[in-house]
Amino acid sequence: MAHGDPGRQVDEAAASMLEALFTRSPVGLHFLDTDMRVVRVNAATSAEAGLSVGDVIGQPISAVYGMVEGDDIEAPVRKVLDTGVPLRQHIVRTRLREDPSRARHFEITALRLEDPHGTVLGLAVTAVDVTERERARGRAQVLDAVRRTVGRTLDTAVSCEDLVDALVPAFADLAVVEVVDAVIRGDDPPLAPLPLNTPLMRVAFRSTAAHPPQAHPVGDVHRLPGPTPFTQAMADLHPRVVDLPPDAPWLSVDPPRAEAIRTSRAHTLLAAPLTLRDTVLGLVSLYRTGQSPPFDEGDRDLAVELAAHTALCIDNARRFTREHTVAATVQRQLLPRSPETHSSLETAYLSVTGAVPGAWYDTIALSSARTALVVGNVPGRSLNAAATMGQLRTVVRSLSTFDLAPDELLARLHDTAAQLATERAALPLGDPLRRETLTADCVYAVHDPLTGSCTMAGAGRLAPVLVRPDGTVTVPDTPAGPGLGTEEDAPFATVEFEVPDGSVLVFASDPLLTSYLADSSGPLRKSPDYGERPLQDLCDDIVYALPADLGAGDAAVLVARARCFPADRFTAWRFDSEPTAVALARQRTHRQLVAWCVDEETAFNTELIVSELVTNAIRYGSPPVEVRLVNDRSLTCEVCDTGSAAPHLRHARTVDEGGRGLFIAAQLAQAWGTRYTPQGKTIWTEQSFPI
Repeated sequence: MAHGDPGRQVDEAAASMLEALFTRSPVGLHFLDTDMRVVRVNAATSAEAGLSVGDVIGQPISAVYGMVEGDDIEAPVRKVLDTGVPLRQHIVRTRLREDPSRARHFEITALRLEDPHGTVLGLAVTAVDVTERERARGRAQVLDAVRRTVGRTLDTAVSCEDLVDALVPAFADLAVVEVVDAVIRGDDPPLAPLPLNTPLMRVAFRSTAAHPPQAHPVGDVHRLPGPTPFTQAMADLHPRVVDLPPDAPWLSVDPPRAEAIRTSRAHTLLAAPLTLRDTVLGLVSLYRTGQSPPFDEGDRDLAVELAAHTALCIDNARRFTREHTVAATVQRQLLPRSPETHSSLETAYLSVTGAVPGAWYDTIALSSARTALVVGNVPGRSLNAAATMGQLRTVVRSLSTFDLAPDELLARLHDTAAQLATERAALPLGDPLRRETLTADCVYAVHDPLTGSCTMAGAGRLAPVLVRPDGTVTVPDTPAGPGLGTEEDAPFATVEFEVPDGSVLVFASDPLLTSYLADSSGPLRKSPDYGERPLQDLCDDIVYALPADLGAGDAAVLVARARCFPADRFTAWRFDSEPTAVALARQRTHRQLVAWCVDEETAFNTELIVSELVTNAIRYGSPPVEVRLVNDRSLTCEVCDTGSAAPHLRHARTVDEGGRGLFIAAQLAQAWGTRYTPQGKTIWTEQSFPI
């Protein structure tokens, strides 16, 4: 078989390929000269432009498609002509003269043409209409942005604001989100169709305009009149793409919204219901204005996905709101409504940004004018945290009645928390409470105004801030004990520090807040300047001084200001272990009660209590014996000795000559107990004054 000239065969193949590109290729092909004028185009280009080949020759490339605005196509192509660097798959967004309301996208590739000697002949440019591909990519980007940003928090308002931020201007020129008012409060959403006159709150609004008109401001609660596309969408749960001519009949039903639509020059509405499991949570209304293209079926399909994701996020926020509301209600019922009044300690409660359900504070009146200050925190925001908090607070109050030292009280509280954790671990596998680890932090301090000191122990990282009268701010060096409910079984340690008259103690359930208050130059350093002002003023100034970016979260705060106990309302005597000490103690008690103007019945009972307790101390205790009387909210009588033998309340028989002393004291007193110290023990009784 004979073979022809190989070079000639290559030339013929190249010519055939070039002819095929110009006659049968679906890709627009252009040859431009060095003046950027069209020399030749293929059939696909003339068909796309709707012009004959003769009309195109000699025109700039932008004129071929009738580009009237948008990205400049000639600048990047000219750069190829000047530099020889190819332009590959460059996207040009423009509008065509034949349809200026619709944005078009072309993918441009440009190569410089040169002869064998390097002389520049012009450019070869391909242009492919990729409008639909770019619109699909744009929709995918919008959907990705919504899924990435909406629902990051369990806050309905934030989720809706994130939604409109993601949609405007990427998908719409104006976006409105309205949510059923009951849903925002945590109630169950109503079933579709949405009942007439159901209140909706406008939660989010965004527009590309500088001063957009609004039918209702954000935060406004209103009812939607009907029938309109909005009410219909929430009736059958189908989104709607609606043209907005000025004479649309439904506009007269809702004049404020109609006026806002006309003022904004909106021409298309896309109303998508926020629905989940055949219930209605709200509505998303999207508008396109001015030169923006109207919504189409692809946009409506995208709106369905956007609304479905947003509805799920809103429902999650609703469930959280409901559970948090229930937990907060339980917490309010479990916490003290107002601080107890103490003659030597002024207290105030404070919740920073709304305390978490597991945070608690308490003040407990103890014997001898002492006060227990308690702050704790159970991690979590669920109802379980509030319930656990209530259990621990009850245990603390119960243990405090035994006059235990702070370290011993926390040790027993730790045992109780460990028992609760064990019970939780034994729950069925399907119980969600089993997956929640039970831990808690707590600080327990006892303020004694008679000695001007405070004894404290802590479980976890909680500690108070002490502000002395000279403005010095310190955090007592408290050894951190193990967290309540943890497996750690280290002993708790106590610390005792002075609390001078006028000092302020601040306990917080969040260690980060404690650190800020101790390190800052805020209101705590100025607390001595508050003088006789209500302690609540200091609490308010603490809140005002907190920076927004502190990150402390919610916290329960207890603020206490120490006052000096009046010296004339306290007295003490020390006696030797002699039989005459009983009569002497009774005589001195009588004179002191007369000086305090105590009524006769209370005075007689107190003298009898002193006689019996001093007798027991001399008989069973160890010298010396000390008697103390404290005239506070009640009359307290204390008898101290250095013995460690525990008193025992006996019920003596009729023929017994002794064993009735403590029984008599318990019958005459409103409350009694035993308090142990390193020096010995104290038997105390309390009697209330007659009203």
